[in-house]
Amino acid sequence: MSPREAPSRRPARTILWVLSIICFTVPAWADFHAGMDAANLGDYATALREFRPLAEQGDAIAQYNLGVLYALGQGVPQDYTQARQWYEKAAAQGDATAQYNLGVLYALGRGVPQNYRQAQQWYEEAAAQGYALAQTNLGVLYATGRGVPQDYAKARQWYEEAARGDTLAQTNLGALYALGRGVPQDYIKARQWYEQAATQGNAGAQHRLGDLYALGLGGPQDHSQARQWYEMAAAQGHADAQTVLGRLYEKGEGVPRNFIQAHMWFSLSAAKGSELAFKYRVALAKRMTPLQITKAQKLAREWKSKTP
Repeated sequence: MSPREAPSRRPARTILWVLSIICFTVPAWADFHAGMDAANLGDYATALREFRPLAEQGDAIAQYNLGVLYALGQGVPQDYTQARQWYEKAAAQGDATAQYNLGVLYALGRGVPQNYRQAQQWYEEAAAQGYALAQTNLGVLYATGRGVPQDYAKARQWYEEAARGDTLAQTNLGALYALGRGVPQDYIKARQWYEQAATQGNAGAQHRLGDLYALGLGGPQDHSQARQWYEMAAAQGHADAQTVLGRLYEKGEGVPRNFIQAHMWFSLSAAKGSELAFKYRVALAKRMTPLQITKAQKLAREWKSKTP
């Protein structure tokens, strides 16, 4: 979603995408623990030595974990082609996480030519085993029409499958209800899905829930609640939420007017590439004293130093 001055009544929503979530898989036998322990301690060279023989012997979990090392460049130079090859070996044996990661590589064009149709096929393999992230990404493909005909109803079905364990699916369901795509427009349900994801820490959902409170959609208008949700998203580095929060402080909506805080939030968002936040900061600076600007810049530096 692009930055904006204030939430509009028909805000442009972006269906979010799980680009890549890669984690190590742990097998059931003790002999494998040396590799896992090494990986967890950051000793990837040892992990590589432990995983490779097992992977070459055909162990699917070792093959997947070896693919992770190549994908992340841990213990070896980053090599998506090698990652793909090891994922393929594990995926052929039914490893759902490897199937999902293969789908991600095809969707992003890493180690292979970008091919959404291939991504869809691998996501479906993993989704059929109940892998929530793959189900979410299938929903994204249907919502955006990548590799498949655009179909919001199918997108909703996949998001609902994934929503039991994936906050991104919950957020995307909220977006479908807010826009009335694949479902009748229903801001109450949109708010419910956003809140479910937001309370679990999803910054995108927190931002969008703030929008609904600010506009009074799906419930009473409440600028104070909107501010609280924007603050939660902004604290996680969500640039759009930082921009909106800056505007709230500039205007004094839901908070006492505070140009120093507004300038700080605009600076943080602009540092992430928000052109709108940059323009707001330039305009606001003309209304501030040099001392106020210095204080705002100091706050922004301190915030960055404390935030990963």
